[in-house]
Amino acid sequence: MNFPLQLSFKLLAIASQIYVRDSNGQLIGYVKQKLFKFKEAINVFADEGQTQLLFTIKADRVIDFSAKYNFTSANGQLVGSIKRRGMRSILKAHYEIYDENDQQVYEIHEENAWIKVVDSLLGELPVIGMFTGYFFNPAYIVSRMDGSQAAKLQKQPAFFEGVFQLEPLSQIAPEEEARLLLSVLTMTLLERARG
Repeated sequence: MNFPLQLSFKLLAIASQIYVRDSNGQLIGYVKQKLFKFKEAINVFADEGQTQLLFTIKADRVIDFSAKYNFTSANGQLVGSIKRRGMRSILKAHYEIYDENDQQVYEIHEENAWIKVVDSLLGELPVIGMFTGYFFNPAYIVSRMDGSQAAKLQKQPAFFEGVFQLEPLSQIAPEEEARLLLSVLTMTLLERARG
């Protein structure tokens, strides 16, 4: 993948739509989340026309705070999974990323929880709430199990869409790239749902 990657969310869409583009602006992934699903099932396509399925993200249980989201390739092969880290995630986002053998390989944590708190509070105010997406931009760090930082997901200033940039902080193996991207994509969807 050509990093940094950009994840853009259409804020005014009925169903969540996400466009993933590489550093050249090339579309490498498209997600349209289905409405009213009790058990999350998210398909990641190579194109906006949804003709080529790349991955499926599926929750292992119905609406649960600690659900595990499994990533499978188009041919049904398990790629990995992500799980919110229990009570520790209530104030500050914290997720665990697992490989296809269910071994934890990464974790994601919010860099500064106060940014989200201020954004949530001010976002509810009339008129002022329209501008919070431009000034308050949370960041998330993806770390390996040895504590070294692998990547950073940073919300970018934007008015009528949510834009995030994913950039590596160290070398990421090609076989890890898809798992990492699917993890931050899932985490971002879950955090948006939380507010």
